[in-house]
Amino acid sequence: MSARSLDAFLSAQASVIRVEVTRVRGSSPRNTGTEMFVAPDAIWGTIGGGQLEFIAIDAAREMLRDGALQRDLDVPLGPEIGQCCGGRVELRLSRMRSSDKRAAVDRATRTDETRPHVYVMGAGHVGRALADLFQHLPVHCILIDTRAEEIEQCTAAVETRVSALPEAEIWTAPAGSAFIILTHDHGLDFLLTSAALERDDAAYVGMIGSATERAKLKNWAHRNCGGLSIEQLNCPIGASGSRDKRPSVIAAFVVAEVMAELTSETAATAPAGATQAPVQGHHNDRKGRSA
Repeated sequence: MSARSLDAFLSAQASVIRVEVTRVRGSSPRNTGTEMFVAPDAIWGTIGGGQLEFIAIDAAREMLRDGALQRDLDVPLGPEIGQCCGGRVELRLSRMRSSDKRAAVDRATRTDETRPHVYVMGAGHVGRALADLFQHLPVHCILIDTRAEEIEQCTAAVETRVSALPEAEIWTAPAGSAFIILTHDHGLDFLLTSAALERDDAAYVGMIGSATERAKLKNWAHRNCGGLSIEQLNCPIGASGSRDKRPSVIAAFVVAEVMAELTSETAATAPAGATQAPVQGHHNDRKGRSA
């Protein structure tokens, strides 16, 4: 969840208990530093669900009723609580002052600012389906198209840009970004894909298409881009999952592919913050291909 949604939650609640995972031994559902916020009738965030979270919520609401300021819990994740992770988690529960609420929003803001950028280049059927899924993940998703009418059909809580020069969006993207290319034009796909590969610092580059289209791109890049290698290119995208051609199904497998790359090196140590993006405000793009 975003800093904006946390700010709205904390502003609406007079009394809130912050639940923080302070120590983990063995296997656990979330990492040290994970936090959740509990009000009398609402919750923001998660420390992993299951009995561990139920115990934490129950203890936090008991504190709200009793007026307690702080409490520490040491919870074994075994048969005694009906959970089978096998580890042990220590929690600190603290009643929040106004300054604590501001500090929590500041932490969430810093987390938002360090989220990896995912550029969806093309706002057709699959592009919009990707935006619908990425809005719920810990990334900054930007949906880009040259066509304003396609961008206007996007209802997901992601950033949208109408760009007459979409390759410039790739040139100026932060290092470690992911690029998913699925425009309405094969030539534009090739141009954008080569721009993303030439950066040599992308976490993921994927282009919609077939094995035949990949081979065509390889030849085109060799002729027009100084022998640019496409070895790092994922094409077809999402191909390991299913042959189903429905946009929502394609998008699901592509999102899994992208997130596997973005989280592969940080899964064990990534700070556990919010995981939902802020709220913002039918035809085939080309024959034989929904994009």
